[in-house]
Amino acid sequence: MHELPATQGMLDVALEAAREAGASRVREIHLVVGELTSIVDDSVQFYFDILARGTIADGARLVFDREPALLRCHGCGHRDTVVPPLRPTCPACGALELEVTGGQAFRVDSLDVDGGDVEGYSEQAEPSAKASTE
Repeated sequence: MHELPATQGMLDVALEAAREAGASRVREIHLVVGELTSIVDDSVQFYFDILARGTIADGARLVFDREPALLRCHGCGHRDTVVPPLRPTCPACGALELEVTGGQAFRVDSLDVDGGDVEGYSEQAEPSAKASTE
């Protein structure tokens, strides 16, 4: 159910960017979604289809790009990608000194629009539905 406020935040970011660019229609919204988020693509699409009705993003296609989470062991230097559930120890040496980075994003990466220019636009849409500039 947390996809609803996250999707509303993402739509707000996309609509604001499109308006600022003078767009008349949003055709695609390219999203970056971290592997460690519990964001479900189909749920985001479902809520988006409802929330975007009657807006310039109505009928827009969502394009999901998954961001990996990376593990680095402070004990042996081993690096790897990780997916939930996270292991408590290094798979190479068994050390407990692990650092996991990335994999927590949920942001609008770019928009494909008619009647405006937002190429390269990127803004963070937090899973809590808040939006802030990256």
